[in-house]
Amino acid sequence: MQNSDTDPDTETVLATITASPGRRILGIGSLWILSLMVIYVAFARPPSFGWQLFLVALGAGSIWIAEQMRRSTSVTLELTRQELREKTGFVLARMDEVAGLDRGMFAFKPSNGFLLRLNNAKPRAWRPGLWWSLWSRVGVGGMTPAHEAKYMAEVIASILAEQDPD
Repeated sequence: MQNSDTDPDTETVLATITASPGRRILGIGSLWILSLMVIYVAFARPPSFGWQLFLVALGAGSIWIAEQMRRSTSVTLELTRQELREKTGFVLARMDEVAGLDRGMFAFKPSNGFLLRLNNAKPRAWRPGLWWSLWSRVGVGGMTPAHEAKYMAEVIASILAEQDPD
């Protein structure tokens, strides 16, 4: 009998999610336009110094978020029988840690995505447009195509059903 950690079937990628190119362009482009407009207003029609400083900081913050979003949405998420991870190897959640899956209309989840409820808390993390982790929740989605996220959620649901038939 083989150890499940070395079993090639456990490392087989069952589903992937990649950010949609159109949504990436729209989201990142919108943030850049917002940033440039706010910075332009700060210098073209300078309000009082405090407001000018606020507008420049807001514009710089928007540029920083746009860059974080560009980097995070270039990564692919992979699902194996053992874990949900980034293609880079960063593990979002191990399947034995997952207590439940929420994908309903009123679930607190990203757009076009799903929410994993975990047995224990994970460190906070955020990859804008792709996934976030807060307390014992991991939200996947945002700039992802709905069909890819729905398929991955279905596969996760079947893995969870195999682990706990009750």
